[in-house]
Amino acid sequence: MDEEHKKHYGEKSHKEKEHSEHTHHRVKSKSSNSMRSINKLTIWRVVFAVLGILLMLSLFTWWLDIGGSPSIGGIAVKEAQPKQVGADEPSQQANLVDMDSVADDDDFLGPEDAKVTVVEFSDFECSYCAAVAGTNPGLIQQLKSIDPNWEAPVPKLKELAKQGKIKFVYRDFPLKSHKNAQKAAEAAECAGEQGRFWEMYDELFENGVSGGVDSYKQFASDIRLNTAEFNDCLDSGEMAFEVQKDFEDGAAAGISGTPGFIVNGKLVSGAQPFSVFEKLIEEGLAK
Repeated sequence: MDEEHKKHYGEKSHKEKEHSEHTHHRVKSKSSNSMRSINKLTIWRVVFAVLGILLMLSLFTWWLDIGGSPSIGGIAVKEAQPKQVGADEPSQQANLVDMDSVADDDDFLGPEDAKVTVVEFSDFECSYCAAVAGTNPGLIQQLKSIDPNWEAPVPKLKELAKQGKIKFVYRDFPLKSHKNAQKAAEAAECAGEQGRFWEMYDELFENGVSGGVDSYKQFASDIRLNTAEFNDCLDSGEMAFEVQKDFEDGAAAGISGTPGFIVNGKLVSGAQPFSVFEKLIEEGLAK
């Protein structure tokens, strides 16, 4: 091969080598860029997945707070359905509850120094509370279908109190899941300030609380309260602290749902028939 051809061949080989190296560099760069893109995409997917999980947890917690199942210190609180127990087997705990503290200074019927004290923790929007008060015919019929001898206890307890045999105390336990329960409890307390607690109690359970504050003001007029004073008490939230104190005292005493009762220190949970209370009352009176 002559010198000219060698020179030409050498230059061509050199150019081909440069082209090959340049092409390899471009492929390598594209591969590197592709890897970086994949890594960024993976990172963003992980970030969005974590954010999604946190959002779901936040929504779940929010749901629990507003109505899924309200809580006291992480313990679920809800309407307490009657447990499957016999009339002589109440859901109760040992005599550990101090009745003086649990009765507090709330409205009551009967003699203050009665041998037997029954404290009810209740919610005016609770269907089972209305049943034990004798004002929810549909639910009462269902309870009777389970236990033909089921009888609403509260009317009987009020009657015993008026006869001077027991002291019957009502305390508020409005559940967060019941949007009208808090102001209904305040309405009863405001009526109590004018000596008409039990009249408002009857109005709220007999007529329901779905009408909200406007209906409570009408009830106040119906039972001949000083409506100006009542409306001011209700609108200002004057009794909100009293209602909250009842709720906290109930939780401390072991109430975890509504209705809940404490009979001479023993806890009775749910819409139990009057026969359950009757047995405990007779035991207390016999001591």
